[in-house]
Amino acid sequence: MKRVPRVRARLAAAMAAAAMLTSACVSSDDGGGGRQQKAERGRYEFGSIGDQPAGGKPVRGGTLHFADYAEARSLSPAATYATGASGGSALAAVYDVLMRYDTAAKKYEPWLAESLHSSDDARTWTLRLRHGVKFSDGTPLDANAVTGSIEWYQENKGADTALLAPNLVKMEATDDSTVVFTLRNAWATFPAMLAQAPGMIVAPAAYAQKTFRPIGAGAFILDKYAPQEEMILKANKKYWKGEPYLDALRFTWPQSDRSKLDALNDGTVDVTYMRSPDVVDDAVKEGHPGELTLTGLGNMITINTRKGRPGEDLRVRRAMALALDPALDTERAYHGKGLPGQEIFPPESRLHSGVKPVGIDLEQAKKLLAEAEKDGYDGTITYMDGTDPVSRSKAVVTKAMLERAGFKVKLDLVPSIADRVAKTYVDHDFDISRGAASVSESDPYHRLQSVLNSKSYGNPGGYANPKMDKLLVQLQGASGTARTQRILDAVQTLFNEDVPVVNLGASAGFTAWGKNVHGIVPTDEYMALFGRAWIGK
Repeated sequence: MKRVPRVRARLAAAMAAAAMLTSACVSSDDGGGGRQQKAERGRYEFGSIGDQPAGGKPVRGGTLHFADYAEARSLSPAATYATGASGGSALAAVYDVLMRYDTAAKKYEPWLAESLHSSDDARTWTLRLRHGVKFSDGTPLDANAVTGSIEWYQENKGADTALLAPNLVKMEATDDSTVVFTLRNAWATFPAMLAQAPGMIVAPAAYAQKTFRPIGAGAFILDKYAPQEEMILKANKKYWKGEPYLDALRFTWPQSDRSKLDALNDGTVDVTYMRSPDVVDDAVKEGHPGELTLTGLGNMITINTRKGRPGEDLRVRRAMALALDPALDTERAYHGKGLPGQEIFPPESRLHSGVKPVGIDLEQAKKLLAEAEKDGYDGTITYMDGTDPVSRSKAVVTKAMLERAGFKVKLDLVPSIADRVAKTYVDHDFDISRGAASVSESDPYHRLQSVLNSKSYGNPGGYANPKMDKLLVQLQGASGTARTQRILDAVQTLFNEDVPVVNLGASAGFTAWGKNVHGIVPTDEYMALFGRAWIGK
C-alpha cells in the first residue's frame, strides 16, 4: 500500500481522531438490541435547555468534576484536536480562546481579543488584543505572542493547519496589541479559526524548550495528570477576567455515556458531555440544564472513490445510497433515538436545504448494481467498523441493507481506533468505513471543506470534483444568510449527484450540568469555558 508523505499523514491522522471519536463512540450502551421504534423528530430545541434555577450570588471554592467524553492526552493545541468530544474543554480552560462563539446570538464575539474586524472583501482581518492580559507565567499576551503561537501551531501540524495554512498569506504584528491577517481568499467565517485550537494562544515559554509545557492565559493551570485516570487543573488566581470562583477542575473519562448520566443524577459529577443518542434523549427528558448542540453529517459511510475501489464507479456509490436506510440504521443501533436522514443539514438545522436527498429505492439500487456488474464489477465490498457492541450492530444492519440490493459484503471489524484512523485516513486501505464529519451550525465551511475538497487531508475517500471545490470557495466567502443558503443548496444538489459519502444522519451532543452549577459558558465546537463557573450550596 502506497503511503502518503509524513506531514500529510500526520495532519490526516490528527483530523481523523475527532471523526472517529464522534462516530464510533456515539453509541447506545446496551448494544443496540431490544426495543426498536421510529425516530421522533422535532423533539429537541437546540442551544441552552433545561431548568436552571437562579443561582444568586456566586460562591467561591470547590472542585468542579467534569465527566468528559474523551481524554486530552496532551494539553498542546497542536497535538490534541480541540473539540468538546476530544478534550477541547480542558485545553480551553488552560488557554482560553481569542474569539468565542455565542451559541444564543449565533455569532462570534471577542473573548481574549478586544475586537476583530474584516475588510469589505473579508480578505484582511485585524485583531486587537485586550491590554494587560498575561500568561500564567507572568509574561504578556501581546501581538508577538499571538503570531508566534499560531506559527508554532502550524509548524507542529495542528489539525487546522490543513485549512489555515493554504489560506493564510501573511500574519503581522503591527504593534504590541494588533495582528493583521491577510488571506488568499475571502473568508467570512475566519473568526472560527480564532475560536478553536489556533486561537488557543500558548506562551512563548511553552514551546521554547524541547518538551512542551502547557502555559496559557486561561482560568486554570495544570496541577496533576494521571493518564486514563484524571486530570486536575487548579485556578489561575491572576486570570484576566478575575480570580476564578472554583478552586479546581477535575476531568475524568467514564467509558459509557449511561454511566456519565447516572453519575450526574447521583451528584458524583457536576458536568458531563454525552453523544449516545438514547442517553442524550433521556438526559433531555429529565430536564438537565445544559447546552444541546446539533451537527450535520454526524453518522455517515465514507466511500473510497479511488481507482480500483468499488466506489470509483458512481453507479456503485448511488446504489449504496439508495439501499442504506438511515431509519433502519438508527433503529438497530440507537433504539430509534438518533436523528436519521440523508440531508447534510437535518430539518432541525437553521441551514436545512429544500433540496430533496436521493431517497431510498431498493429496485433502482439493484438496477445500478447490475449495470456495474455487467461492466466487470463482482459486487463485493468490504465494510470497516469497530468491534464494540454498537459498532457490531451497525455492521450487521449495514451488511443486511447492502446485501438486499445484491452486494456481497465482507466485514472488517477493527478494535483499535488508531488502526482504523491509519487504514482510513493515512493508508486509504478500505472500501467503505463508518465515520462522521460533525458539520457545525456556526461554521459549515470548516468541516465541509475538510470532507469534500479534492485536496483536503480530511477527505479520506479521495472524492474530487472541480465544481464542488468551486462551491466551497464560494461558501468560504459567503456572507449573509440568503447567499450562504443558496450555496449550501447547490452543495446538497451536487452531493446528491456525486454521492461522495452516504449520510445516515445528524447527531446531538449534550453538555449537561447539575442544577447547582452556574456560570458555564458554551463556545464553538461544543466546548465550554469555566472561568466564571461556580457551584452553589
